[in-house]
Amino acid sequence: MAMRGKEEKMNRKKIIFATKNKGKIKEIKVILGDVFEVISMEEAGIDTEIIEDGVTFEENALKKATEIMKISNEIVLADDSGLEIDFLNKKPGVYSARYMGENTPYSIKNNKILEIMKDVPIEQRTARFVCVIAAALPKPFNKNFTVRETIEGIIGYEIQGKNGFGYDPIFYLPDRKCTTAQLSMEEKNKISHRGKALFLMKNELKRILR
Repeated sequence: MAMRGKEEKMNRKKIIFATKNKGKIKEIKVILGDVFEVISMEEAGIDTEIIEDGVTFEENALKKATEIMKISNEIVLADDSGLEIDFLNKKPGVYSARYMGENTPYSIKNNKILEIMKDVPIEQRTARFVCVIAAALPKPFNKNFTVRETIEGIIGYEIQGKNGFGYDPIFYLPDRKCTTAQLSMEEKNKISHRGKALFLMKNELKRILR
């Protein structure tokens, strides 16, 4: 039994996930790690900066995945995700990571959004997290594709929760009466935009690589 587990581990396909975000890679390994050997760019020894100059989540995710695949010649996944706030014409959207400057702490970004929306009524606070995951597969597959998922919610009135990262502490789920930063990782992975997209990607890769 122990030998079988060891063999299965040895046979897992290696996948590089093109991110330097430690919170994100932790979530990714939880979902994909039972089937694939997932490593970060840092673990793969890749320190390349990819300029995200696309105008859609799909363009940015595909650019990151294909460029790292060319460097590594390994299967590469990359995501582009962001927060769309309807009252702000779906901003920050694809610029979510760079909103107010890429190195600006999310505590400052979140407080700024709450300040902008402090007088906005609840029915106009609708928002969603979007996640697009791209896969770039080298030879013999020579295949690139994307999957997309979302989670709907509203912008809360205060920062709540410490379990998430990014905009999680202000993204409120009315049906659960909490923010995504107040969910356990297990709960979050089942319903979040990234969790759902990762499960889609996992199933598609299993089909292609079997």
